[in-house]
Amino acid sequence: MARLPLPPARSVLVNELRPTEDIVAVHPATRLVRIFTAHGNHPQQWNTFRYTGPLPHGRFDQQPPKRGAPVTDPANGVLYFGLTVRTSVAEVFQTTSTVDRKSRGPRLVVVRPARTLRLLDLSGLWPTRVGASQEISSGPKKITQAWARAIRSAFSDLDGIWYRSSMDGGGPAICLWDPPAGSALPDDPDVLLPLDHPGLDVPLGRVCEELNYVMVN
Repeated sequence: MARLPLPPARSVLVNELRPTEDIVAVHPATRLVRIFTAHGNHPQQWNTFRYTGPLPHGRFDQQPPKRGAPVTDPANGVLYFGLTVRTSVAEVFQTTSTVDRKSRGPRLVVVRPARTLRLLDLSGLWPTRVGASQEISSGPKKITQAWARAIRSAFSDLDGIWYRSSMDGGGPAICLWDPPAGSALPDDPDVLLPLDHPGLDVPLGRVCEELNYVMVN
């Protein structure tokens, strides 16, 4: 069984960091993909971080819970991206494996960061050196959230983490934290479309076929 204990002391996390190996630099030309809901009880915008958490589905939500419940913390924003549409679809709709293109007004956004992002690489050997494993990208979320809080405390200058999507065959995914990543979002997105846009019919259909997800128009 892969190991995923609670995180060790801050000194262990810091001492085992090898910056040239363990930090991923994401170039501003890199396209990042996100799916979010524009309506419903908690409407979002394409460029807004979520400051309430940790939520049950937020693998690397770093907000410190109060008595086990989510809190709203303006100093701890979180935002998740994939590097492909498939990764974003796989992650966002993983609970039901059903891609609902209308309920709560889902949107697809593609952005390029306004500056280079510096992310801790959880897909490499750093987790092993500090006593964890690649289970950090797929294990119980209460434990991975504890790791997120420990990592943020130890490396507050980093923009977030680079990790393996547990739903898309280990494809790369990104979790950004604000601060400091709020300054890395561009003024305008490259693409911003409702998920039921006709231009997405074919690519979403192909993605759902690959994932064996059901698409609801």
